[in-house]
Amino acid sequence: MTIENTNTRSLSDEEKMEMMMTIQAEQAEGIDKSKENYRKIAQACISQWVRDFKEGNIKLSSVEDLKKLIELDIDLQKYDDI
Repeated sequence: MTIENTNTRSLSDEEKMEMMMTIQAEQAEGIDKSKENYRKIAQACISQWVRDFKEGNIKLSSVEDLKKLIELDIDLQKYDDI
């Protein structure tokens, strides 16, 4: 009869720290990628808004949409340097 070894080795504090740092780096990378995609969308919307405005399809009373898009783009850029 063979006995199966069921012992598992616990991770050292250093291994746990390394694992946590890897997870945090992957999460930060995912957030950066999402922000990059959202900025592309915001910039495309801003460009479309400007085209529509130039063509006379947008009246000055609806500038609030452009303001929101610009604020979104700025907010997405705020933490790029961190």
